[in-house]
Amino acid sequence: MDFTEVYPEQVKTETQCGLSIAFFPDLPNEWQINLESRRYIGNKAKLSTWLSDILLESTNYYKDCDTFFDVFAGTGCIAKSMFASFKKVIVNDILHSNQVIYKAFFLKTAWDKAKVFNLLDTYNTLNTNKLPENYFSENFGGKFFDHKNAKLIGYIREDLEQRKREGELNEKEFCVLLATLIYNIDKIANTLGHFDAYIKKPIRHQTLYLKSIQPIEFEGIEIYREDANDLVRKVKADIAYIDPPYNSRQYNRFYHIYENLTEWKKPELFGVALKPKPENSSVYCTTKAKEAFQDLVENLDAKYLAVSYNNTYNAKSQSSENKIKLVEIEEILKAKGETKVFECDHPYFNTGKTEFNEHKELLFICQSIRN
Repeated sequence: MDFTEVYPEQVKTETQCGLSIAFFPDLPNEWQINLESRRYIGNKAKLSTWLSDILLESTNYYKDCDTFFDVFAGTGCIAKSMFASFKKVIVNDILHSNQVIYKAFFLKTAWDKAKVFNLLDTYNTLNTNKLPENYFSENFGGKFFDHKNAKLIGYIREDLEQRKREGELNEKEFCVLLATLIYNIDKIANTLGHFDAYIKKPIRHQTLYLKSIQPIEFEGIEIYREDANDLVRKVKADIAYIDPPYNSRQYNRFYHIYENLTEWKKPELFGVALKPKPENSSVYCTTKAKEAFQDLVENLDAKYLAVSYNNTYNAKSQSSENKIKLVEIEEILKAKGETKVFECDHPYFNTGKTEFNEHKELLFICQSIRN
């Protein structure tokens, strides 16, 4: 099909200014945003092939493994890479925004694609000059986003909330639209990749067009938003992948904008970075990280444990320094069962203040002696 002939004006407009035409169902996948297209500290997207190859080769997958459990799923890219190999994949993350993203991309349930695409079309044709001020623009305009885009973001989010409340959108439709909003504003945010601070320079306006995400629905998905140490006492898996936040940087603070947008409680904000009061903070970012990790490992009901770890424990920045040492990881895992370690060179994402030489990603594979 020649899309320039079928939709000549739309294609012309989108080609010129970057607007997605994913709301036309027959368009190719390259017009849509995939799961990995997101800036996120500790993102394992570039390591997913290496990780999955090691996992499957080390765990005798073809003999006895059907369930994969991503305990700290983050972006969800590792869980996604396992869909072809497991009947059931369990994903968990404490962030509200990540739960919405998992439901948008992974949840297999009925939803009206035409309705979603039409709404995206409506949002993409709004005149920002005529939009009223709102919670988002009053707080974040001219800081994390230019003022026009902040008005548009706040307007869209409020409209989604109202449509959900009135029953116009089911859970899947709401999550697809909200995830689409998050992924698109991530590309124009006035930051270095997270929301711990904004760049204190005049913001160059970039027109915000919502390019649709590309769901990859999976029949065997289970989605949780729970404290990992509580959840491991409730679920069972063949392989559990563990990649906790080892250093002091709390993800709920780094991505507070997305948490705010997802919950939409419009809380009071504090400080230069305009953060709400802390919630969902991880014990793995504190001095109690070792005890938490040991508790998690001891209570995980899995045949194999796969643990990601990187060598930022020698970082110059205290906030980048790991709260669990390499030797402690090894000791805890060896007490659980036979443990092997693999390593891979991997560039580390940082904001420019921390230097790492010969940065490596380590993967521990532990076969539990209880199975």
